[in-house]
Amino acid sequence: MTVNDDSFTNWMHREEIAESMIPIIGKLHREQDVTVLVHSRSLVNKSVVSILKTHRFARQIAGEELSVTETMPFLRALTTLDLGPSQIDIGMLAATYRADGRGLSVEEFTAEAVAGATGENKIERRDARDVVLYGFGRIGRLVARLLIEKAGSGNGLRLRAIVVRRGGEQDIVKRASLLRRDSIHGQFQGTITVDEANSTIIANGNEIKVIYAGDPSELDYTDHGIKDAILIDNTGRWRDREGLSQHLRPGIDKVVLTAPGKGDVPNIVHGVNHDTIKPDDRVLSCASCTTNAIVPPLKAMYDEFGVLRGHVETVHSFTNDQNLLDNYHKADRRGRSAPLNMVITETGAASAVAKALPELKAPITGSSIRVPVPDVSIAILSLRLGRETTREEVLDHLRKVSLTSPLKRQIDFISAPDAVSSDFIGSRHASIVDAGATKVDGDSAILYLWYDNEFGYSCQVIRVVQHVSGVEYPTYPAPVA
Repeated sequence: MTVNDDSFTNWMHREEIAESMIPIIGKLHREQDVTVLVHSRSLVNKSVVSILKTHRFARQIAGEELSVTETMPFLRALTTLDLGPSQIDIGMLAATYRADGRGLSVEEFTAEAVAGATGENKIERRDARDVVLYGFGRIGRLVARLLIEKAGSGNGLRLRAIVVRRGGEQDIVKRASLLRRDSIHGQFQGTITVDEANSTIIANGNEIKVIYAGDPSELDYTDHGIKDAILIDNTGRWRDREGLSQHLRPGIDKVVLTAPGKGDVPNIVHGVNHDTIKPDDRVLSCASCTTNAIVPPLKAMYDEFGVLRGHVETVHSFTNDQNLLDNYHKADRRGRSAPLNMVITETGAASAVAKALPELKAPITGSSIRVPVPDVSIAILSLRLGRETTREEVLDHLRKVSLTSPLKRQIDFISAPDAVSSDFIGSRHASIVDAGATKVDGDSAILYLWYDNEFGYSCQVIRVVQHVSGVEYPTYPAPVA
């Protein structure tokens, strides 16, 4: 047998193991509300090859390969436990077990590591919380995909309705088609049918009412059986408390904005300040995609090295706010053709840092250039640190943060030498540290942070909604603070 034959035999063996993982992962998710992860990446509804690729990606950040032969025993061990709703990272279980010197069996170690989700400690499965989308544009449709994907056992979040202005004949058919097909993010993973008579889109069994209205004041959501719902406003039409409070109609309990909030509206970056949300907060903002991209790495750097000042330059993909061809626009430069030009514009992300990270007193400035790509942006974060350090120390710190800290769902880490923007389409992290581009000189550090300004941001929105609805289940093993 040749070396190549050995490699192929090994591949087929790992394929067989990954295939046997799928029904276990699915059953845990459907019956017990347990989401199985590998280094913060969900394995739910993933193919054999996707499971293998997720394991292999661990080498990018952990420095060594992770095999399904290592994680499968931990997955089997989970099936023997009386688990409650939770997220369990079998990649972290394998890594921490490898470092544990007590001689415990896999079963003993797993039971100890996830004890907070078992027996008397486990939390009860909650009834589904109704969600309404107000608007159905780029972010709205991606949030819809995520809500449908996470419906799982029927608990958690349940997308009940979409509110839009009627666009003409076959409006609901066209909107369903846009949900089904996306030029950037690909096909919807599942089935979609349309019930025009009842103004309903049925996606993977989820019945979603399409409500036509020109103004929030026209709506009584209880007429549609909706109660205690969280409304996600992705229109950006209202950004202050007075405007957003118009959504607090019968059936709506809280409003979450997918744009920077103005005035006293709390700007929330999940992973950084979501724990400041009070139970009686009814109007919240998820800030901007760029704020979500820079604040978690800023916090990571501030906590370890201190930050005296900084500047962020965002190279941002063009958006619907710009013109395809030169035409009038109320803002400077944005009237010029988006697909044909680099366009200098402003960003509010730097000033928004103070709202999400008030302990950081350092002045942060910012500017932005829109460029002719449809998705994925990069933030170049230039920092004056509180102490001198080295490139190796900075990268080692950020790698560890991405693996084991409470920010591991927000910060990803990549060391691939040929990484480019399209590689990060579909990333679920708020920010991806590009190790190869990082520069450090004494107390000066420059970080290059990729982010999918559509999908990664939508994932952050969902995390905030899960938190305020009480269905953000704990993760095990617990992240290291």
